[in-house]
Amino acid sequence: MDIKYLHTMVRVKDLEKSMAFYELLGLRETRRHESEAGRFSLIFMAPPGQEECPVELTYNWDGDDALPDDSRHFGHLAYAVEDIYAMCQHLMDNGVTINRPPRDGRMAFVRSPDNVSVELLQMGDAQEPAEPWVSMENTGHW
Repeated sequence: MDIKYLHTMVRVKDLEKSMAFYELLGLRETRRHESEAGRFSLIFMAPPGQEECPVELTYNWDGDDALPDDSRHFGHLAYAVEDIYAMCQHLMDNGVTINRPPRDGRMAFVRSPDNVSVELLQMGDAQEPAEPWVSMENTGHW
């Protein structure tokens, strides 16, 4: 039996803030579906050259009371990055909290505006542990 990965879906409260967050990670919109009848938008975002691996942002136009404050039950999205220190610095410079800093030069966690946990993993071998990351404490949960 064959199986093919399609996408991971997350529900978002503020479409613009959520799209801006995923753009900071390097994802770009690859396609969009607007449903006037269903009053929702589906925005697919993926890393350049990896359009077959999107995250689907589902936005309900009339709000979403069913969306919990903490989407921890979801698990997390995971992305490999070329330079974990540079990515974390870029995110911090743009107001994103680094919940689990890359103290080990290998792994970090951040959260989207909708509390979706995003794991960042260093491509290849871990980098040498470096400041300010080594001394940085966890913030919140991830």
